[in-house]
Amino acid sequence: MKILFPLIAVIVLVLVALAGVDGAHLQTLFGIYIPYAALAVFLVGIVLRVIGWARSPVPFRIPTTCGQQKTLPWIKADNLESPHNTLGVIGRMALEVFFFRSLFRNLKADYDENRTGNELTYGSAKWLWAAGLAFHWSFLFIFLRHLRFFSEPIFFFVPFLETMDGLLQIGVPRLFMTDLVILAAVTFLFARRIVSPQVRYISLPADFFPLFLILAIALSGIFMRYITKVDIVSVKAFTMSLVSFNPTLPKGIGSVFYVHIFLVSTLFAYFPFSKLVHMAGVFLSPTRNLANNSRAKRHINPWNPDVKVHTYAEYEDEFRDVMKAAGLPLEKE
Repeated sequence: MKILFPLIAVIVLVLVALAGVDGAHLQTLFGIYIPYAALAVFLVGIVLRVIGWARSPVPFRIPTTCGQQKTLPWIKADNLESPHNTLGVIGRMALEVFFFRSLFRNLKADYDENRTGNELTYGSAKWLWAAGLAFHWSFLFIFLRHLRFFSEPIFFFVPFLETMDGLLQIGVPRLFMTDLVILAAVTFLFARRIVSPQVRYISLPADFFPLFLILAIALSGIFMRYITKVDIVSVKAFTMSLVSFNPTLPKGIGSVFYVHIFLVSTLFAYFPFSKLVHMAGVFLSPTRNLANNSRAKRHINPWNPDVKVHTYAEYEDEFRDVMKAAGLPLEKE
């Protein structure tokens, strides 16, 4: 059920867009109002989440480390795995954001039945790292390529990305490699949650819904580019009218385009309330963005209230007579 419900939800989204455009002729709703509303929800949601994280008290240094902390001068410290200054934190965050360094070190644990005592063994899990890296980088390339529809003149790096993405020069229009990579990566991430019993057990519908939604977005975009051949000039005019807040509906564009726009709008609106928001949360994670300098600097919790203490000397002064009568030893007669 936790797989079927998200799949049905995505199929319903596609059918709603098709029925709304082809049946009810609600092109204005699906092409203008919903995208604007989704963008507003996305921006407001992200800002509120970031403000909430920023206001969370983190009085102590709690970075996750797996390297030697800086201590004595003759002990070599690892400033990437256990950064003690801002430069090390920046380097560690860059490796984490762009290359998923912590996921690269991820291991899989399993019981080896061939060994005596059914021992727990550890093995490499680089396929997950490779699939995650391929998915995020291809998603980024596709997002940046789409900027040609929202800018005039086109950003200088967009033609270069398109050239590198279509380097194989397959077909007309040329095949973008990231279109295939993102399909393969999403398929792997979905299959991993099905094949692995441990991952399947902890997976929730909220883990499958983004995969199905992104897969539907990618398939609808591929369908428009390589099969139905949507009029790019009309799409560019429409997107530029949205950017200039003077929306004008395009003519002669099929319903698949509105399905694609509706699915993208759904992803934008869903983003701040899902696990996908880790895109912004990684920068505010205290286990990543803090320097591990607790040995060099004392960190005091500024939120600790003043506590009125009652020392033993004061306790003895208060109950001296009672303690003396009971025969208890006194430090001061």
